[in-house]
Amino acid sequence: MNKHRFAVEFSISMIGYMVILIASVLVLNAEMVEGNWKTIVALTPMVPGFAVAFSVMRQVRISDELQRRIQLEALSLAFGGTALVTFSYGFLETVGYPKLSMFFVWPIMAVFWIVGGLISGRRFR
Repeated sequence: MNKHRFAVEFSISMIGYMVILIASVLVLNAEMVEGNWKTIVALTPMVPGFAVAFSVMRQVRISDELQRRIQLEALSLAFGGTALVTFSYGFLETVGYPKLSMFFVWPIMAVFWIVGGLISGRRFR
């Protein structure tokens, strides 16, 4: 898979994710479903979410060794940084800080992944 094909596949998956996310939020906020259907509707954005994850995994799998190393280092920073931030905040919650949703974890990890990619990519230029 070349970079153009990855960009197309990733973009289509992300657009699908956003469309289904908006639709599911609208359905849930309008209280159009009840019972177990709420759970199903709430999880429907994860179908294209899996497509996003698989397209990223395929791209990493076909990357050359240098790109794999850059991504490994970036993900290592993302993993460690996210663990430190989320555990630190978890301890702060025990002393009265407001509870945060799990929705905060991915943006934190994404920021660390981007920073890690920039740092690691710069080292190998």
